[in-house]
Amino acid sequence: MGNDARSPQGPVTCGSWIRRPENLNLVVLGRSRRGNSCPALLEIFSFDPKTISLSTYPLTTYVLEAEEGNPDAIAVHPSGDDFVCAFSSGNCKLFELYGRETNMKLLAKELTPLQVIGPQKCISFSVDGSKFAAGGLDGHLRIMEWPSMGVILDEPEAHKSVRDMDFSLDSEFLASTSTDGSARIWKIEGGIPLTTLSRRSDEKIELCRFSKDGTKPFLFCSVQKGDTSVTSVYDISTWNKIGHKRLIRKSASVMSISQDGKYLSLGSKDGDICVVEVKKMQIYHYSRRLHLGTNISSLEFCPGERVMLTTSVEWGALVTKLTVPKDWKEWQIYLVLLGLFLASLVAFYIFFKNSDSFWKFPMGKDQPARPRFKPVLRDPQSYDDQNVWGPVDM
Repeated sequence: MGNDARSPQGPVTCGSWIRRPENLNLVVLGRSRRGNSCPALLEIFSFDPKTISLSTYPLTTYVLEAEEGNPDAIAVHPSGDDFVCAFSSGNCKLFELYGRETNMKLLAKELTPLQVIGPQKCISFSVDGSKFAAGGLDGHLRIMEWPSMGVILDEPEAHKSVRDMDFSLDSEFLASTSTDGSARIWKIEGGIPLTTLSRRSDEKIELCRFSKDGTKPFLFCSVQKGDTSVTSVYDISTWNKIGHKRLIRKSASVMSISQDGKYLSLGSKDGDICVVEVKKMQIYHYSRRLHLGTNISSLEFCPGERVMLTTSVEWGALVTKLTVPKDWKEWQIYLVLLGLFLASLVAFYIFFKNSDSFWKFPMGKDQPARPRFKPVLRDPQSYDDQNVWGPVDM
């Protein structure tokens, strides 16, 4: 089931899930300005997992000033308490969420190191929330400590223009791609370039995501070769390509990986999405023309639910339930373990009560093989009267 969150306001330019500390899933959407009557907005919507839909009206709305421009990208901190938004004016702001679902507010704060830095194509937090990265249209790459904003890397000529980037699960590496088709790996400790991924002259590496399941240290990249788009896999211990597979028909515009690392997703430039199980690289879900004929601008898995958020300028924001195998809930696992424990107790009790009959051992005084034990201590007199050795001639 899909939910169209479009409104008479300006078109949706970006969006992301917010996992609140109270295990509530929200969605933040950025809308661009439309004419003089509709200003640029940031809106927070609630999500109903039963109906797989966003709320009809936003929980709260933040109206942006004209000089701030339009929202271009959103990065939500893993804590769910705040997010950073990059604007077309070249500034980034921090927005803190206050209150509960029924009374939620947004408080904007300036980020001095991220003022007047130019339009940012992509911004991202590390998995543990301790690092923040921003990649600009001018190719400038920045990596900072969070929340201190201490500079780890400040590379003005990292790329011709940053296309995409992603942190590794352990926050040791950052992968970034360029509009010219190159991809670089950065070692965060020390803020130094580590390597450049190998590619053929007719190949362009466009998108990148690290594996997140904690067992397979891979980097997934969307590679364009002519009219063919394939997903290549790199081993991060050697940074060598170990394989590739064609997953989507048209060129990919965006890539995402689930928080538990089980699924990888691609969104195409003509509105399709596909979801792949990472372990087998097998397609489990494919939605054709979800955003009919339109480039999908953002794509993100819902935390805790097998639901996908997609946005496009033409069709707004849609949430889609994925046709993937259901996951075991934590309480279901505990229930199964409890059932196995109780079953083992019952089996032990039955075995204990029927162990003799089970082994068919005859019991009682009529047992044929029962040994006859004589008393060891005997009456001294009777002992003297009997000589088991017979007469002895002294």
